Amino acid sequence: MTYFYTFVKSVAIIWHLYNKGKIMIVGIEGIVEHKEPTCIHVNVQGMIYEVHVSIHTSNHIDKTKVKLFVTQIIREDVNLLFGFMEKDEKKMFDTVLKINGVGPKVGLAICSTFTPSTFATVISSKDVNMLKRVPGIGPKAASRILVELADFIVDSNTIDTNSTVMEAQMALESLGFKKEAIRKVLSGMHGDTSSLVKAGLQKLQRL
Repeated sequence: MTYFYTFVKSVAIIWHLYNKGKIMIVGIEGIVEHKEPTCIHVNVQGMIYEVHVSIHTSNHIDKTKVKLFVTQIIREDVNLLFGFMEKDEKKMFDTVLKINGVGPKVGLAICSTFTPSTFATVISSKDVNMLKRVPGIGPKAASRILVELADFIVDSNTIDTNSTVMEAQMALESLGFKKEAIRKVLSGMHGDTSSLVKAGLQKLQRL
C-alpha cells in the first residue's frame, strides 16, 4: 500500500508540473487507446495523453504501440501536444508556427497536406497556388509563408524508394488527383519525394 500511495503522489506531482508548464514533453511512447484521423490518445503507464497528429502521421500508426516526437504548446487556457512520426515533419510544424498569423491548426493542416520534402519543393518553387490548397491559408498568408521560409530545407539524407513513392502519392492525393491516375503516372518512376511530385504533377496536368 505504501508503494501504491507513493506512486499516486508522484503521478499527481508530475501532472501538476505538466499542467503548469514546468515539464516540457519532447517525445511520447505508449499504447494507442483511441485513434481519429488527426488525434490519438496515448496511454503512458496509466496516464492517457491526447496528442494531435497530421494525416500523414496518423496513416503511419498501424500498431497499438507508438513512439512520436512531440511539440508542446502551453498557453493560459490550453496545454496541447502535437505528435510527429518523423523529425522533419516536426521541424516543418515548428517552423511554420514562427510565422505571424499561423497557429497550430493551420500548422497541422500544412503537415497534413504536404510531406516535408514536398513542402520544401513548394517553398523553393514559390508556388502560391499549391499553398492556397491548405485549409486556412489565403493568398496573403501563402505569400508571407513563401517569403519567410525561403530557406526551408529538410534534414533527411536517406532515400527509400517505396516510402518516397508513397509520400508522393499522398501529396498528389491531397491536391485532389485520383489514386488511379496517380499510380499510373508514378509507376516505374524513381527519385526523392520532391522530384516525384514535380514530375507527377506535370504528367497529371497533361491527362
